[in-house]
Amino acid sequence: MELIRGLHNLRPRHRGCVATIGNFDGVHLGHQAVIGQLAERAAELRLPALVMLFEPQPQEYFRPDQAPARLMRLREKLMALRRYAVDRVLCIRFDARFAALEAEAFIEHVLARDLGVRYLVVGDDFRFGAKRRGDFAMLKRAGERHGFQVVNMHSFSVDGERVSSTRIRSALAAADLETAEKLLGRRYRMSGRVAHGRKLGRALGIPTANIHLHRHGSPLSGIFVVEMYGLVGEPLPGVANIGTRPTVDGTEVILEVHLLDFDREFYGAHVSVEFLRKLRDEKRFDSLEAMRAEILNDIGRARLYFGGPDTPQPRAARHS
Repeated sequence: MELIRGLHNLRPRHRGCVATIGNFDGVHLGHQAVIGQLAERAAELRLPALVMLFEPQPQEYFRPDQAPARLMRLREKLMALRRYAVDRVLCIRFDARFAALEAEAFIEHVLARDLGVRYLVVGDDFRFGAKRRGDFAMLKRAGERHGFQVVNMHSFSVDGERVSSTRIRSALAAADLETAEKLLGRRYRMSGRVAHGRKLGRALGIPTANIHLHRHGSPLSGIFVVEMYGLVGEPLPGVANIGTRPTVDGTEVILEVHLLDFDREFYGAHVSVEFLRKLRDEKRFDSLEAMRAEILNDIGRARLYFGGPDTPQPRAARHS
C-alpha cells in the first residue's frame, strides 16, 4: 500500500483510480464493506483502489473542543487499511487553505485532473468544499461531465442498526467491549510507543509501561484487563489504566499497562494494547498507599480473568 502525504506529492502516475473519501475512523465493518465495494470495481477496471482521508479530521479542525474522541490515530488507521484491498492512501492536510477550497475546484483539480478518478464511492450525505457547498448531487453532475461514476456507500448493519464510528464510540464509552468488537470485526485496541514516565509505578512496586496516545481524546477511560502485542511472547496479559491519574494531579490522558509476571525492558517499543474487560472507573485516592492497595486488587482480578490465582505478584520490572 502506497501512502501519499499531501496533494503536492501527487504525480502523473497517480492518475487513474477508483476512490472513496472519508475519515475511516476505526476501519470498522462498514468501512470494510466500502473497501470491498471499491475493490470489486477496481478489479473490473484494472485500476488501483485509493482511500482519501484527512489529517486532522475536519471536525477536529473546525471544532477542536467539541470533536469526538478518535477511535484511531493515523498510524493505527494506516496499519488497519493495509490488511484490506487498498492500493493507495491519499492523506490530505486539512488546514485553512484546504478548508477554503471551493467544491468545484476540489472536483476539477483534485478528482478529475490530479487523480483521474473513474469511480467514486461516497455517502449520500457527504459534504465538501468551502462552506460545505458540495454534495452528492454535485458530484453526480460533475461525474457525468468528467466521465466518472459516483455511487452510494453500501449500508452495513449489525443487529438491525447501521455500523458507524459514532455507534462504536458510544459502546466504548459504556464499556460495552463486546458490542464494539462486533462492530469493528475485532477487539478494540490502541497502539503507541513505550516512553519514560514519572517512575511512580516503580516506586510503588508495580511497574508500568507508559504509552502516550497522541490522539484527539480517548473513547475509553478506566481500568481494564488487557493483552499487549508487539513483544516476544505476545499476547502478554496485563492490567491497564487509561486516564489522567487524578491522585497525582495528572492532566494528560495516557495509557499505563502493568504486565503480569514480566520483567524485560522495552522502552521505545511500539506496542498494541487490546482491551478485554473493564474493571472499574478511574478515581482519586486519598493517599498513594490506598491507590496501591486498589491497584493490587485490580491485578488480582486480572489474574482471575486469565485463569490464574487471585494473588497479586508484581515484579520489579524496569518500567514506570
